[in-house]
Amino acid sequence: MQSLALIENWPVPTAAAAVVRADGTVLGSQGPTAHRFPLASVTKPLAAYAALVAYEEGAIELEEPAGPEGATVRHLLAHTSGLAFDEHRTTSEPGTRRLYSNAGFEVLGDHIAKATDIPFGEYLRQAVLEPLGMTATTLDGSPAKDGVSTVDDLVRFAAEVQAPRLLDPRTVAEAMTVQYPGTKGVLPGYGHQNPNDWGLGFEIRDHKSPHWTGGSSSPRTFGHFGQSGTFLWVDPDAGVACVALTDRAFGPWAAEVWPPFTDAVLAEL
Repeated sequence: MQSLALIENWPVPTAAAAVVRADGTVLGSQGPTAHRFPLASVTKPLAAYAALVAYEEGAIELEEPAGPEGATVRHLLAHTSGLAFDEHRTTSEPGTRRLYSNAGFEVLGDHIAKATDIPFGEYLRQAVLEPLGMTATTLDGSPAKDGVSTVDDLVRFAAEVQAPRLLDPRTVAEAMTVQYPGTKGVLPGYGHQNPNDWGLGFEIRDHKSPHWTGGSSSPRTFGHFGQSGTFLWVDPDAGVACVALTDRAFGPWAAEVWPPFTDAVLAEL
C-alpha cells in the first residue's frame, strides 16, 4: 500500500506501520515492523482484552465492585469509575463523567491479579499474548501504559479484535459499544468532547472532533492512541485495522500527520 510510505515523512526517528484484515491478511507494511516500541496507552486495549478473558472464564464479573466505592469492573474499563487521571483519588461519582484514568486501569489490573492469583502481566501473557503468537510483546509494570510491542505482533491482535477467536464475538461487540452513553469528558490531547464515547477499554470515534483518526473514518471506528506516538484503530465499515508505532512522544506533529495518513489508507482501500 503506497499510503503507508507517508510514515517516512513523519518527523520521528523510527516509525513502522501496517494494515490488516480480519482474516489476518496484511495488506501492506512499512518500516521496521519487528522493532519493539513502548506502547504507552495502546497497552490499554491489550489489558482490556485480558480483562474480558477473565470475565468469560468466570474469574470476574463486569458488574462486581472494583475500585472506588460504587464503582465496578465495567466502570474501570469505561473510564467512568471517578478515579483521577494518574492518581488513586476519586474526583466524581461513578458513571457520571468520562475521566480518562491510568489509575483506573492499574486498579483493574490489581483486581484481576487478586481474582486469578496470577500477576496481571503474566495473566495477559497467558490469556492473550501467547494464544495469538505475540512473542515480542511484554508488560512489565502498569496495565495502563507499560506495554512494549511490535507492529508484527499488534497486527495479530488487530485481526483478533476484528474476528475474535479468544472471546465470544458478543463479548467483543459489547466492548465496542458505547458504555454510559452521553457521558462528557476530556479526550487527552484533543480537549473536551461531548459526548466522549468509550467502550470497554477501547475508545469509540463516533463524531468526535478534533480526533486522531481520519475525517473519513467511520463513526464505528474504535481503538486507542498512546503518548509514545503510537496508535491502533479498527474501522469495521472499511473492514481493516491499522497499526502505527513511533519513538517520538505524541504532540502537535502527530495531530497534524495522523488524520491525513488514515484518510490516505482508507482512500487506497
